[in-house]
Amino acid sequence: MKLEGKTILITGGTSGIGLATAMLFQREGAQVAVTGRDSENLERARRELGSQALVLPSDAGSLADIDALMRQLKDRFGRLDVLFANAAIAKPVPFEAVTEACFDETMDINCKGVFFTIQKALPLFGASASVIVTTSIANRKASAPFAAYGASKAALRSLVQSLSAELIGRGIRINAISPGPIATPMFDRFGLPEEVMQARKRDIAQKSPLKRFGAPEEIAQVALFLASDASSYIVGEEIVVDGAMRFV
Repeated sequence: MKLEGKTILITGGTSGIGLATAMLFQREGAQVAVTGRDSENLERARRELGSQALVLPSDAGSLADIDALMRQLKDRFGRLDVLFANAAIAKPVPFEAVTEACFDETMDINCKGVFFTIQKALPLFGASASVIVTTSIANRKASAPFAAYGASKAALRSLVQSLSAELIGRGIRINAISPGPIATPMFDRFGLPEEVMQARKRDIAQKSPLKRFGAPEEIAQVALFLASDASSYIVGEEIVVDGAMRFV
């Protein structure tokens, strides 16, 4: 098994990409902790992952919650081998309608939370630790009306590059996964009417060179590679997993 004996934290790990990755990591021998905010998703994750997993309610944008999370991880595992900073939100808001509160929430969860989760995890990292950050093809490819979301993901791309140089001396590798359109519950949280959302999904699928959305499990396989020793010489990279959507 590729992750035998490793302890792993996945933020935003109770649905979509995070949950699929947690399930795969468990099958590969890892001890897994996942976080989320939605009570139904937390309960589902507990059922799917079983009693061996640590499933914790935690707001990825709250420094107090991040501090509490690290204390719980230290008490349960004593160390951390892999951090998958995956928690994020995306809200389709036209630029002129973006409020300060909307902007701050997006940046708090998508950017500030990732920054401080990595920082506060530093004392827990063992030798040869791996940090994986979920970015998005929206950090390079224009996607209306997601200006704040795209900006937050572009900030993460820069953060990965900066930290890769700063942390490698401690034996900590940091890399990113940049997904394209993936079939996750995030699309159903946009608050759009059902017929509008279904039409939007069909339009995205038709634009894709592969004529489909990606599956969370396909992102999980890339995360497994970056979490394992197979990627031991890869540092500061952003692996794009988008079915060639960035070329459209």
